[in-house]
Amino acid sequence: MATVLSDIEIARAAKKKPIRDVAARLGIAEDDLVPYGRDKAKISAEFIRSLDGRPDGKLILVTAINPTPAGEGKTTTTVGLGDGLNRIGKRSAICIREASLGPCFGVKGGAAGGGYAQVIPMEDMNLHFTGDFHAITSAHNLLAALVDNHIYWGNRQAIDTRRVTWRRVLDMNDRALRQIVSSLGGVPNGYPRETGFDITVASEVMAILCLARDLEDLEARLGRIVVASRVDRSPVTAADIGAAGAMAVLLKDALQPNLVQTLENNPAFVHGGPFANIAHGCNSVLATKTALKLADYVVTEAGFGADLGAEKFFDIKCRIAGLKPAASVIVATVRALKMNGGVPKDELGREDVDAVKRGAANLGRHIENVKSFGVPVVVAINHFGTDTDAEIEAVKRYTAGLGVEAVLCRHWAEGSAGITELAEKVAAMADHGADNFAPLYPDDMPLWEKIETVVKRIYRGAEATAERSVHALLADFEARGHGHLPVCMAKTQYSFSTDPSLLGAPSGHSVHVREVRLSAGAGFVVAICGEIMTMPGLPRSPAAERIFLNEAGQIEGLF
Repeated sequence: MATVLSDIEIARAAKKKPIRDVAARLGIAEDDLVPYGRDKAKISAEFIRSLDGRPDGKLILVTAINPTPAGEGKTTTTVGLGDGLNRIGKRSAICIREASLGPCFGVKGGAAGGGYAQVIPMEDMNLHFTGDFHAITSAHNLLAALVDNHIYWGNRQAIDTRRVTWRRVLDMNDRALRQIVSSLGGVPNGYPRETGFDITVASEVMAILCLARDLEDLEARLGRIVVASRVDRSPVTAADIGAAGAMAVLLKDALQPNLVQTLENNPAFVHGGPFANIAHGCNSVLATKTALKLADYVVTEAGFGADLGAEKFFDIKCRIAGLKPAASVIVATVRALKMNGGVPKDELGREDVDAVKRGAANLGRHIENVKSFGVPVVVAINHFGTDTDAEIEAVKRYTAGLGVEAVLCRHWAEGSAGITELAEKVAAMADHGADNFAPLYPDDMPLWEKIETVVKRIYRGAEATAERSVHALLADFEARGHGHLPVCMAKTQYSFSTDPSLLGAPSGHSVHVREVRLSAGAGFVVAICGEIMTMPGLPRSPAAERIFLNEAGQIEGLF
């Protein structure tokens, strides 16, 4: 029996090309790169500005069914499809998010793909990479420090210290920091108050960096961040505190997109990383728009299942950036469909066609949702060795009944050679385009109606509910001129409902909005539903316990 190499072993054995050679394939000169070693670089702002006026390539979104412990492989498929398009002679690039240290050392693992469909250097990308997340963390916490300092030295803005909403962030899962009391220790340390930490990928600064057009737009958005309220309930912004300029300085390099390569030496833009269950879950607008000027086909992904990632990609990223997707791919696995059909994880290896048919309802719901945006859909069946012909055929028959083709993909084991059929179909679909693409709701719809629209049309819930205080806050947002903003739903990724154990395609449920937050700089309103946490905790057996340096000084345990 052949030895199956781990992801990190495959990545370590890859034959990387100098990043200048990868960039040259896209017409990027060496002088337009800001190198970080020999295998990764940032693209200069001057070069990006020079691309204005060029036509855009075709934008392809890869999304998925709701995630399960069985695995779906959305990023792996994104990378594989990019390689597959290049293999069939298309000028293609991929755009994905950077990895957060929180899930990397927790349970989810990294974000570089898997098997023979990976982005490299895998170790760097899953750890410190080019330092973007550290810069975002620093800029966010600088603002927090400036708010506290402003209060300490006289509080000229008349901030109500009970209503400071700007928390601190850390790029780590740490439940102990969710709720804390700061400034203890007497007068020299300021005014004690209750606060807490969120994970960096939930920071509004992360969202701003991923939605900003350029440095000028970045600084303007930073200045609009609401950090607190005055006694009269009027908002206090980062600009009021005088923080935007210094924050932009910390972020000026982080704003430049990162360029790396796949195992097959094809170009990959890896930039930004907002979570999809508590933020908008897409890579940066700047990276996507740059790639569209340089490649004929750009493959990007949106986090978690299509109920979160695709909805936010269409309703937030495309709306704000003026993007128009040409095609979409929904990734599913037989194993995950069986789990949605009620099969326990330890029994997924045995054939169960009936469970596949039951679980396919989850896939069907996502197909209907994505098609409702006017975007054509194809399904990628990410192959596992335990899949049987009968199970695969059941998936294909089910999707055919919905007017959508399902294609078996073996990119994890075979690289681009295992995904050429999907690449051909996606290219043809993208060439035809999506003339009817439109977001789910108009800008001028009231905020609560936008929330209800997502709940009823995407989650198939019977109703959205909230306390009177939430409705009052939404009315206040609208009164202050923020009613045109899209909504960013923060909920569990595991279900269409707010109950992570409710798999398949539930309908008729109630979605309770327990809190709303204004992200005025990013340009959306966050609706926090159910028990979702903006600072995750580590599992009982975190991945960190199995990550170490071997005798050769190489990293082991990353996945």
